[in-house]
Amino acid sequence: MNLAFLASHGGSNMQAIIDAIKKGQLNANPVLCISNNSNSKALERARSEGVACKHLSSSTHPDPNDLDLAILDALNEHQTDLVILAGYMKKIGERTLAAFRGKILNIHPALLPKFGGKGMYGKRVHEAVIAAEEKESGPTVHLVDEKYDNGPILARAKVPVHPNDTPDDLAARVLKEEHRIYWQTISKIISGEVNLPS
Repeated sequence: MNLAFLASHGGSNMQAIIDAIKKGQLNANPVLCISNNSNSKALERARSEGVACKHLSSSTHPDPNDLDLAILDALNEHQTDLVILAGYMKKIGERTLAAFRGKILNIHPALLPKFGGKGMYGKRVHEAVIAAEEKESGPTVHLVDEKYDNGPILARAKVPVHPNDTPDDLAARVLKEEHRIYWQTISKIISGEVNLPS
C-alpha cells in the first residue's frame, strides 16, 4: 500500500510510520511527502529517507482551487492508496477529499469527539484537557471529512492525566502513544482488520 504524507511542521508521526516500515512492522511504501511549509522538518525527514517531496502551498498556488488540484495531481502521480495527515495544519480541498474519500487519515491528540474542532491543535488541546480536569486523554485516529476532527473514529489510545501535569508533560505522553497507534491502525487497514468505507 502506497502512503502519502501531508505535514506542516515536524512530521514526527510520519517518521514513526516510516520507522515501523523499516523495522518490518508495517507492510507499506512511503511514496510522497507534501508540505505547505518549504522549511518544514517533515520535508527534511522525508528527503533523508529517500521519499519524494513537494512544497505545495498558497505561495506556490495562490488560488485555493489550483492548490487543491496540484495536491491531487501529486497524490495520483505517486499512485497513492492512503493519505496520512501528520500535523498538517490546512484543510483538505474538495477535489482531493472527493477523490480520496474514506482514504485520508488524521491523528488528533485528544479523545475525540472531546477537544476537537477548528482551532484545537497542538498545545491548545492539552491546555483544554487540563483545564477541564479530565482524568484521561490520548490520541484518536480518524478519517477526514469536510469538518475539522469530525470523521469516523478508527482507533483511540488512552493515557492518564496526572494532577500536576503541564501541557508539555501531557503532550509528551500522548505523542508517545501517537507514534504507536498510527502505524498500528494503518497495519490493521492493510490486513483488513479495520475496514474503510468503500
